Amino acid sequence: KTTPLALDAMITKKAMQLFENNHIYTNSELEARHEIELEKYIKKVQIESRIMGELATSHILPASIRYQNMLANNIKGLKEAGLTESAYNNQKQILEKISEHINKTSDLVEKMIEARKICNNMDNTRTKAIAYQSQVKDIFFDEIRYHVDKLELLVDDREWYLPKYREMLFLR
Repeated sequence: KTTPLALDAMITKKAMQLFENNHIYTNSELEARHEIELEKYIKKVQIESRIMGELATSHILPASIRYQNMLANNIKGLKEAGLTESAYNNQKQILEKISEHINKTSDLVEKMIEARKICNNMDNTRTKAIAYQSQVKDIFFDEIRYHVDKLELLVDDREWYLPKYREMLFLR
């Protein structure tokens, strides 16, 4: 089901006999290749998680916070102008949604960084790869992506400096 567990197929007794009998790899060479593939997997998840965290903290959250502040100031101005709550209720709902997604994204990125630190302290490559898959990728990638996608839909285009999906698909 997962890459680290699928890579175990390289070092099954049957696979080792197959490679050994056909003079392709010795058992130690096959174990070394298995180790290399696990290390490649770890590096890929490390890079993806670092980039995800960097994009969130350097681009997504600052843009979202700028827009959040704009909405808050607008709501405050409407209140001071004496308008009823129904006049700015939609903006207030958007502000609440943005605040929720900002908080979730920030919290998840911090937790992902901590999970990565725990994984990095593991010595066994197979255990580390499985931990990166189950404790970093599976828990945080989709969840962070969900909240960032929601922010992308809510934040004004003028504040969002990254290309949005609709722009990449030429729907703008």
